[in-house]
Amino acid sequence: MTVKLSSSILSKLPAKVAGPGYDRARLKAGIVHFGVGNFHRSHQAVYLDDLFNSGIGHDWALIGAGVFEGEKIGRTKLQEQDWLTTVVEQDSDHMSARVTGVMIDFLTPGDADAIIDQLADPAIKIVSLTITEGGYFIDPASGKFNPTHPDIVADAQPGTTPKTVFGLILAGLMRRRADGIVPFTVMSCDNIPHNGHVTSDGVIGLARLIDEDLATWVSDNVAFPNGMVDRITPATSDRERGILASEFGLQDNWPVFCEPFKQWVLEDHFTDGRPPLEKVGVQFVKDVAPYELMKIRILNGGHATIAYPAGLMDIHFVHEAMQEPLVRGFLAKLEHDEIIPTVPPVPNTVLEEYYQLIEQRFSNPKIGDTIRRLCLDGSNRQPKFIIPTIADRLKAGKGVAGLALESALWCRYCFGTTDSGTVIEANDPSWDRLQATAKAAKATPGAWLAMEDIYGDVGRSATFAEAFSHALNVLWANGARETLTRYIAGKL
Repeated sequence: MTVKLSSSILSKLPAKVAGPGYDRARLKAGIVHFGVGNFHRSHQAVYLDDLFNSGIGHDWALIGAGVFEGEKIGRTKLQEQDWLTTVVEQDSDHMSARVTGVMIDFLTPGDADAIIDQLADPAIKIVSLTITEGGYFIDPASGKFNPTHPDIVADAQPGTTPKTVFGLILAGLMRRRADGIVPFTVMSCDNIPHNGHVTSDGVIGLARLIDEDLATWVSDNVAFPNGMVDRITPATSDRERGILASEFGLQDNWPVFCEPFKQWVLEDHFTDGRPPLEKVGVQFVKDVAPYELMKIRILNGGHATIAYPAGLMDIHFVHEAMQEPLVRGFLAKLEHDEIIPTVPPVPNTVLEEYYQLIEQRFSNPKIGDTIRRLCLDGSNRQPKFIIPTIADRLKAGKGVAGLALESALWCRYCFGTTDSGTVIEANDPSWDRLQATAKAAKATPGAWLAMEDIYGDVGRSATFAEAFSHALNVLWANGARETLTRYIAGKL
């Protein structure tokens, strides 16, 4: 017997499912959130749910927003269940389910007028974002905002209806400025180095195209705190919906499954107040950079490390990759030899213990995270999670054999077939370009590194080019298994 999730059944949820311990009718919106996806609902929304369950912060409820047509699908799924989400935490010996009720509305994605009206409401004090790495209009090679992107140029035209997140945020800020209302804080919750600075560059960069005075006002008056966010949260499939129904007796159109671990480190820099999230485990710090660098290099860099060899070996799930000694061995050697040595000390943290925790989290057999998800969007992720580490190693005159192999594995993956000959379906916004370049690189490895917008100075390094060419040639000659065997043995 299963019941369908909606507000009408909150008082009689199945026995094993926890529900909101607060009256949702009394919640008031204080946050507009762009990018209502799985990660947001397993992370920021869960912290707020914890806060509301403790009896405080009830004027910090969420209103969802978005800009893409595809986001309407998720909105419809959530609307059918009164904006509620079931969050299921899983590891090898634990599974729990809870319904979160912190989102009280979801504006129709792309409805610029409604979104700007909401952003102009004085009750909204924070605008938060999980719009993925690709949503920030960053030039991959420089890492800087790209003001020449056609969507940004379009949003800067006089009298236009904004279509980007930055355009909508800026329109909301302009309304508040005109009305004499304190500007909201813009808080990125995306996995990007210096995400607050990156968001600031985008909003101010767009403002500069419109009016220099506006850009100065935003710079002087709007807070963009940096933050580090972490929780492994795979995409939802029928598998997850089926587990929820069979194990807990609850039907949810769009449940979220995630690991028990979560972390949020945030700079305490807000223009108009914030929820007291320190009461529910958020770490507020003066400088988030050490935590962020540790996470991006060791965890996100680690994900990239296991993704492409596992993809070439036709491994489906991340925990299965960690059960393969060659993948696990590659991760351990590359992390210890080349990645962790580039990470400066982090307050109250032992880096080796952090790595051991990462290894344990990757090995979680219940999470159902897929290798394909980790392989997704390498053209945006590699410049953030891997290439800066290569640059630091080169600058220090240190070896890059393992990082060169990671890059070669990415290149080989983008060729579009696994070692068994299975076709790899398009898995990057720039897939056609990557595939064509990977095919050229089979005979001429330097073609891959010539992607200036991705590799920048690293691609021009003779040391790296030599290591990359060697790794790619060995991969093509011997396959991923034999290549990893040689690397782990120190014989690549």
